[in-house]
Amino acid sequence: MAKTTQMPNVAPLKSGFMLTSIVGFLISAIYMFPRTPSWGFTFAIFFAAMFVASMISMTYGPEEAMLHVGHIRERKKK
Repeated sequence: MAKTTQMPNVAPLKSGFMLTSIVGFLISAIYMFPRTPSWGFTFAIFFAAMFVASMISMTYGPEEAMLHVGHIRERKKK
C-alpha cells in the first residue's frame, strides 16, 4: 500500500493567484527589468515566490477543498 504524504496547513489557493504570478513575472522580466534592474529583479523574485506557493498549494493542498469548488459554482448558477 502506497503512503501519501501531505504537508500540514497548506491553504488552497485560487487559480487567479497562479495567473497573477505568471503575468506579473512576465511583465517584470520583460518591461520592468530593462528600465530599472533593481525593481525588475525584485518584482520578478516576488512573483516567482507567488508561483512556487501556488504550485505547492496545488500539489499538497487538501483534496476536500477542491471537491467543494464545483458545488459552489453550481449553486450560483441556480
